[in-house]
Order: sequence, then C-alpha cells, then structure tokens
Amino acid sequence: MDRHLRFDALHNFRDLGGYPTRDGLRVRPGLLYRADSLGKLTPGTTDWDRFRALGIRTVIDLRHPWEAERRGRIPHDASFTYHNLSIEHRPYDQAAQTADVEPGPYLSERFMEVAQDGTKEIAAALTLIAEERDGGLVFHCASGKDRTGQLAALLLALLGVPDEVIIEDFSLTELATGALLADWRARNGGRSPGWPSFARAPESVMRLFLAAMRARYGSIESYVTHTLSLDAAALATSLRARLLEPAPTTWPDLTYRRATPEDAPLLVRLRDTAALWQLARGIRQWQPGEKDETHFRTRMRDGEVWLAHTGDTPAGAWELWWDDPAAWGPRPPEAGYIHRLMTTPHTAPPGTGRRMLAEAESRITATGRPYARLDCLTSNPRLRAYYESAGYTAVGEQRQKTDGTGSPYAVTLLEKRLS
Repeated sequence: MDRHLRFDALHNFRDLGGYPTRDGLRVRPGLLYRADSLGKLTPGTTDWDRFRALGIRTVIDLRHPWEAERRGRIPHDASFTYHNLSIEHRPYDQAAQTADVEPGPYLSERFMEVAQDGTKEIAAALTLIAEERDGGLVFHCASGKDRTGQLAALLLALLGVPDEVIIEDFSLTELATGALLADWRARNGGRSPGWPSFARAPESVMRLFLAAMRARYGSIESYVTHTLSLDAAALATSLRARLLEPAPTTWPDLTYRRATPEDAPLLVRLRDTAALWQLARGIRQWQPGEKDETHFRTRMRDGEVWLAHTGDTPAGAWELWWDDPAAWGPRPPEAGYIHRLMTTPHTAPPGTGRRMLAEAESRITATGRPYARLDCLTSNPRLRAYYESAGYTAVGEQRQKTDGTGSPYAVTLLEKRLS
C-alpha cells in the first residue's frame, strides 16, 4: 500500500512502480526510486542494509555541489555509481518565504526556471535513467520534493502516465511533511521555518507546472526534443522498454479482518493517501490530516473498522456504524451505516471497493438488520453513481450534516435493501 519505503533516517524514499500508463501498462516495481537526501545514510546501519538490498546500481544527486559537500553525499560503495547533476541554477530559500506566498504559483514558477536553466543536467539525468540496464536507480535532492518531483514528472510523462497520477505522485510528499519539518527544526536550533507551506507538496504546484510546460513548450515531448536536444520518441521508447510491464491479470484473494487499536496509524495513512488521490483528480471531499488515530480508535470502540488485505499487503478499509444521527437522524436499529470506504491507489486489485462493500453488507445482514446505508457529498456525483451501480438508491438529502470539525455540508443519503 505505502509507496514510502521504511527507513530510520530517510522520510521520503518511494518506489515509482505500479503507476498505470494511458495504454494499459504499468511502471515496473523495484527499478525506479525517488528519495530525500541519501547523505543521511551511514554504512553499518540497518538503513544502509535496507538500501543495499534494493539492488540499486545508479544514484543521481540533483542537489547543488555545495549542498552535497555541506550536508553529505551518499557514502561511496562499489555496488553503485554516483552522479551529481544539479538541475537548479538559481537557489532560493523556501523557509524564508512569508505567509502570503501561495505555494502553487510560487513553486511552479521555480520549477519553470529549473526547466529553463537546467537543460544539460536534466538531459543527462533522463539519459542515465534510459541507459541503466543492470539494476535499480534512485534520484534525489534534499527533501525529495521539488527537484526530485520535477524530474519524476518529466519521466512519468514520457512513460505515458496520466497527469492526475503525476500530480498524485508529487503530492505524496505530504505524508512525509511532518518528518521533514522535524529534520529542519533539528538543523536550525528548534525554530520553525517562516513559510507555513515549507515541506508541503500541494497538488496545485504540479498541476500548474504541467500546464505551464505545455503552454510554453507545447508538450513534454516537444520540450525534450527542442529544449533538451534529445530525441523524445527514441528516449520514450528506451524508457518504456526498460521500465514498463503489463498490468497484472491475477491477484491474491482478498482477506478481511477487524481492525484493532494498533492499526490506527495504518488507517490514518490509508485515508490520507486516499485523500491525496482525490485531490489530484479535483475531488474536494477529503483533506489529509482530517482524521487522526483517535478518530479510528473511537470508531472501533463505538462501531467496527475493517481492513482488507491481499496477502500481507493492505488493500483497503471501511468503517461500520450502527447508528448515524448526524446524517440520518434518530432511527430504529434497522441498518448498518458504511463510512470511509477506501482502497489503496494503484495497488489494490480491481473491484476491491465493490468487494469490500459486499463484505460490509454481509456483516450487516449477519446482525439481522435489513438495510445498508451510506452518504456521499451532494457535490460528488461520481461517487453517487458508483454507489448506485452497486444497488444503492438515493432516498433523501441532509443539507446540514456536520462531523464536528468544520462547517455543515450537504450529503445525499443512499440506502440498499439487503436480502
């Protein structure tokens, strides 16, 4: 489920594998990684052993040489080659920005400067990735967010990955923001950065950057051909041959278990990942950070929370309530109320959401209650259509629902009679 590989010192090390392309292929897992500064690795530690076990043969450091000298580069090792390709030529201080600076326009403008200035280094990095044949490759900067995110975007676009997935990939740094901020504070005497958006990766940054690239250059391919002086078609062919594979046609069976309080951190991360997936597609229903561990532990105490797995890998989750007065008002004990149905983006088997819905309905039936009920934002017709296709019928609307964390909002009430 979690693209972030677990390290003690690294917070934003991610596998780009599993992302789908527009023509039905996917990025091959275990070959291409993006990361925050690998200068934090130390030989003889568990982190170093984890890194070595990935089979990485090429490391591309996108930082300025002075950054690598000041904060350290990855230790020398015969198992990989190291390349320092500083794609950013106009350094800037994000931490010093003031609160009125909007991250979307500000950072996308910086990205466009990099696209203009760093042509030699960007071309070299893309060529290295296309020519790597022996094993895995990782590219990184300081936080694994901006320079790393920009190179990842160009690379994924050449592979044929849709814009919404590229935007989603960029925004996944949001899951590491807290740890990146803690590192910054530790390096700076405990003080906080002046810019509230420091270490953040809102989807608007990448959305604006992709639009600006196409407005200025026509397309990513045109930029590669005419500005980087590379053959975009030949480059894409090489990248696709090495990095893409057919999507799986068989999957392990789904298994289900009731969540325990120890699962609360997993559930928070699962929901935040789903929220970022939504935001990358312009769906403003969930926001990362809205539900904390206390929320899920409370739902376990007052109702049920369930997890779905494929093998040992989480595939999704849902909450099951036995009453829902905020949406449905006082009702007799005749229904189960399904909330926060969520699947793991790009890694859950196709149809996981529908199968989890059926599993929740079977649990309701087992209690003798004849109805399954749920609600969705009135402003989200796509989600309503999904539930209607699963046999739910809209039976009303609650215009003033509140969950106690914000302003009231309107939801459509949906119900299914269970046999």
